[in-house]
This record gives sequence, C-alpha cells and structure tokens, in this order.
Amino acid sequence: MPKKERKIPLRKCVVSQERLPKGELLRVVKNKEGEIFVDPTGKAHGRGAYVKRDTALIKKAMKKGALDKAFGAKVPESVYEDILAVIRNGKK
Repeated sequence: MPKKERKIPLRKCVVSQERLPKGELLRVVKNKEGEIFVDPTGKAHGRGAYVKRDTALIKKAMKKGALDKAFGAKVPESVYEDILAVIRNGKK
C-alpha cells in the first residue's frame, strides 16, 4: 500500500496576508495572562498570530501595528525586537 502524502499545514501571515507553510512563519502568542511573546516552538498555549521570517516585513508590521490588530492589544516594541533576533539567529 503506497504511503499517504502528509498535508503541509498553511498559515496566513498577519502582515503580508500570504498563506505559507507553517515552517516558513514565526508564531507570536498572547496567553491567558495577556503576555505577548515569540513562540519559536509553535506549541505555546494561547492565541497565535503568524509573521513571515523577513526583517523588512517585521519593520513594516511595527509601523502598521499588524500584531496590535491581530491581538486587540498594544504589542510592546520588545516583542518586535525578539522577533527580529529570532530571524537573525535563524532559529526554527
């Protein structure tokens, strides 16, 4: 019996609105306590928003407040800095 091909989960970037494979995106989470942080594992509990791993796009997100809209809360600048650090370090 031939092996079934696994479906690649797609997620939408909150900045560019592109649908991309989950592995090409970075997850940002807002948990029950209202904390907003980068989730490199993609497994943290809470409301997740995905952003493309692209420094220019993250800077655009800062200007537009894309994550603020996605979470309905003011996202601290430190979160954007964490996102940029994860992208620069090339972590999956």
